[in-house]
Amino acid sequence: MNAVLRHRLLWPAVVLAALLLTNLLFTGTFFAVQMRDGHLYGSLIDIVRFGAPLILVALGMTLVIATGGIDLSVGSVVSISGALACLRISGMDDQNTVSGVVAAAGLGLVLSLALGVWNGLLVAGVGIQPIIATLILMVAGRGLAQLITDGQIITVNSGPYKLIGGGYWLTLPFGIIIVLAVLALTAVLTRRLALGLLIESVGGNAEASRLAGIRSRGVIIAVYTFAALCAGVAGLMISSNVSSADGNNAGLWIELDAILAVVIGGTSLAGGRFSLGGTVLGALIIQTLTTTIYSIGVPPETTLLFKALVVTVVCLLQSPAFREKAFHRRRRPVTAPPAAEEKVRVPA
Repeated sequence: MNAVLRHRLLWPAVVLAALLLTNLLFTGTFFAVQMRDGHLYGSLIDIVRFGAPLILVALGMTLVIATGGIDLSVGSVVSISGALACLRISGMDDQNTVSGVVAAAGLGLVLSLALGVWNGLLVAGVGIQPIIATLILMVAGRGLAQLITDGQIITVNSGPYKLIGGGYWLTLPFGIIIVLAVLALTAVLTRRLALGLLIESVGGNAEASRLAGIRSRGVIIAVYTFAALCAGVAGLMISSNVSSADGNNAGLWIELDAILAVVIGGTSLAGGRFSLGGTVLGALIIQTLTTTIYSIGVPPETTLLFKALVVTVVCLLQSPAFREKAFHRRRRPVTAPPAAEEKVRVPA
């Protein structure tokens, strides 16, 4: 029982359960899942479906943070990927051509990979601080997305492209299947192979890892590239779900939610050990919180404040020092009983 109570994912799981139960109180059919036309529908399905892009971005952010870095540019990469794909599809004579849609999506992902390599080179090669290196692309990337879209919202009417973020496959939303595939691949690469240990070693002490024979620069470039790839896939999902690309608003501030999901999941911003399952749980908490805000009727002008308060509570409950002060009384120091006086025998 003590091991369960001390588990770092216990309190986030409790908060997620509390949010789900709160929704159930306001919506009696919140847990209902129905099958319509061979597809699963329900509030729980919608939470995972709409939270899929955030989960993807947070998975990439987890590995970046595990190396002791940060990536503020993922929101811009989300916007660039969706904008480039939609621009390519809008120029096609037949937007329902599968090969053309695949080529457009591949083009967006290739550019995302290139941007990830750029971030990695700035951090590992040039030696710029991660927050500054990625801030450059965060600002410039929005401008690049605006150039791609020419400052307009690009709309498309493509059934194959709609499948990525708004379609269904095997009764589930296709976005959920993408998330499960990326999560499984990431777990295999980091937990079944030595890559996860290398990432944690670099995050713990990059210089010591280099002296031990680990190519820390290559590891850092790889994680930033992976983070950009996850952001690129998320950009395709977001733009395909609404069949349009908005270079200014797509993926706006998603990097902050991703960092928050990683922290809620128990990964330290100082680097080192990381938890993929905790990151997924943190992303689900954020998405469920958004759903809860709408279901209980929180006024729009207080939405952000309400969200901040709940997140603060989650972070405090996750802090061992706070729990020790809040839930455990200070133990009084046990004073040792006075030593018995030894009788001194006086020789006669």
